[in-house]
Amino acid sequence: MIGAISLSTNITVTSSGLGIPQKPSKPISSTLKWLAKSCKLEEALRLIETSPSKLTATESDIEAYSLLLHTCISQKSLEHGQRLYLQFLLTEDKVKHNLVNNPTLKSKLITLYSVCGRVEEARSVFVDGLEEDESVWVAMAIAYSRNGYLAKALVVYCDMLCRLIWPGNFAFSMALKACAELPELGVGRAVHAQIVKSNQEPDQVVNNALLRLYAEQGCFGDALKVFETMPQRNLVSWNSLIASFVRRDRVFESLDCFRRMQGEGMGFTWVTLTTILPICARMTALQCGKEIHVQIVKSSKRPDVPVLNSLMDMYAKSGAIDYCKRVFDRMQSKDLTSWNTVLTGYAVNGFIEQGINLFNQMEESGIRPDGVTFIALLSGCSHAGLTDQGRRLFDKMRLGYGISPTVEHYACLVDLLGRAGRIKEALDVVENMPMKPSGSIWGSLLNSCRLQGKVSLAERAAMELFELEPNNPGNYVVLSNIYANAGMWEGVNRVRELIKERGLKKEAGCSWLQIGNRIHTFVAGGGFQFRNSVEFEKVWNELLDAMEKVGYIADTSVVLHDVNEETKSMWVCGHSERLAIAFALVHTAAGMPIRITKNIRICADCHSWVKTVSMVTGRVIVLRDTNRFHHFKGGSCTCKDYW
Repeated sequence: MIGAISLSTNITVTSSGLGIPQKPSKPISSTLKWLAKSCKLEEALRLIETSPSKLTATESDIEAYSLLLHTCISQKSLEHGQRLYLQFLLTEDKVKHNLVNNPTLKSKLITLYSVCGRVEEARSVFVDGLEEDESVWVAMAIAYSRNGYLAKALVVYCDMLCRLIWPGNFAFSMALKACAELPELGVGRAVHAQIVKSNQEPDQVVNNALLRLYAEQGCFGDALKVFETMPQRNLVSWNSLIASFVRRDRVFESLDCFRRMQGEGMGFTWVTLTTILPICARMTALQCGKEIHVQIVKSSKRPDVPVLNSLMDMYAKSGAIDYCKRVFDRMQSKDLTSWNTVLTGYAVNGFIEQGINLFNQMEESGIRPDGVTFIALLSGCSHAGLTDQGRRLFDKMRLGYGISPTVEHYACLVDLLGRAGRIKEALDVVENMPMKPSGSIWGSLLNSCRLQGKVSLAERAAMELFELEPNNPGNYVVLSNIYANAGMWEGVNRVRELIKERGLKKEAGCSWLQIGNRIHTFVAGGGFQFRNSVEFEKVWNELLDAMEKVGYIADTSVVLHDVNEETKSMWVCGHSERLAIAFALVHTAAGMPIRITKNIRICADCHSWVKTVSMVTGRVIVLRDTNRFHHFKGGSCTCKDYW
């Protein structure tokens, strides 16, 4: 009778008799959910471990345990996850089976172990029972992928298919990611076929993964087909396509893709800009870079340091070092890369004095330089002929900052000494450096021999280079030029025969410039349509007349071929930078700066020619070759004819 009354009135019965009526206790699952959402893992685990009742497997309890494991994953709290798993194992067999084999809990346990780098423990959870749920298989595959075991991730995916478990979008995206990184294009195509056959429409993540697979494998036709047929494209889609073009050296396509992205109003992320700005720098596409700068200024978000570093690098490599410095001065926070970017910009643009002043400010600010800092300073001193200053900086790097010189530092030192005519000292450095000389070391010495006319030492350096870099045609060309300068035509013929035997081809001189949104390219001896135009003939003849009046005479000695003077003059006039400058004079307004990029070193006569053009036209001409920048103005160059 008492028992009946107790059940109906919620009166508790104690050892001392009838108790006071109480409200029903709050279910433990509700408390666990609240603790999980509040990230109070220790309290939640203590409640479970001290609860007199055993764990149950109701829907509400499963949801509570799932929330707890989700919090463990977000905080990477392996200890609390292991304690909860232990409680699952300690409960009675029926409940244990329901908890340990619940797909949701199992997937989260596998994920927890994987984010904590415990792949073997994740595998032990995975194999504990017969897996029939796709989410568990995908969790295990992602666990392998996350920890770098991409091949094993694909094996899990294939095993799932063998169990006749049809994959969904999560499985597809995981498999495609693994195929892209391995790389496994054939398997990726097979996954693509499964996606097409699936009754489930691929989501944005799957489409992006498919796009990335084809783009990174160089299958641009397939990548563009996927891109064009995607029902929706987000920033990830555009960034993937742009990054794939950049990675495959498709610079023009990457710029076109970025312009199209902006034309469709997609906007950008900082990742987009840090991907595209280096392309603007490489192509000396200053106008495009300035447009990006405008978008950064207009953005409601504050740009991060990597974006501003990329922006400075673009300006420095486009010859606009003043803009680079302005960005640097206005940065609220700077890292070492920020300082190094400006220092490198000063060095390659021929303003090493300003670079050394900035380095002094850097030291005063307490910023500790690294090896990159000194590579910039040493190369700048080499280009400017500051030999003693460069040697002091080299010693300061070693003795003042304890930075061990690398091969790159020794290459700068050899170049520094060799350019100054101190060939013996340069050779001593090569022979006594603590590591084996690399191609860059011997290349610096070979170039010094070219400048100083040292044939015998050039032959030694070239022989070393032919062993280290047998397929680099530039080394053969330099040796051939050294022979030609010395009038040793038999040596020239021997080198040419060697080039022919090894199937090498000399890189053709190529120059390009940006006008509007187009980049125009000119090859030495090419551009026939432009050269036969009325506009070209008019500008060219006016230039010749004006240059003759100021005393310019072509130096045909730069043509290192045994041909007559008339042929030499014709060849010199067809050099690519001359065509590019003539094109700019035709298609740009008077007084506008001209910016040219060349893929090889400018020759001595073209250097004199451009100096004279800058004088007679009143134009500032900025030319970047493989070695450095030349800023021409009023008949002089920032290199001071030392390059």
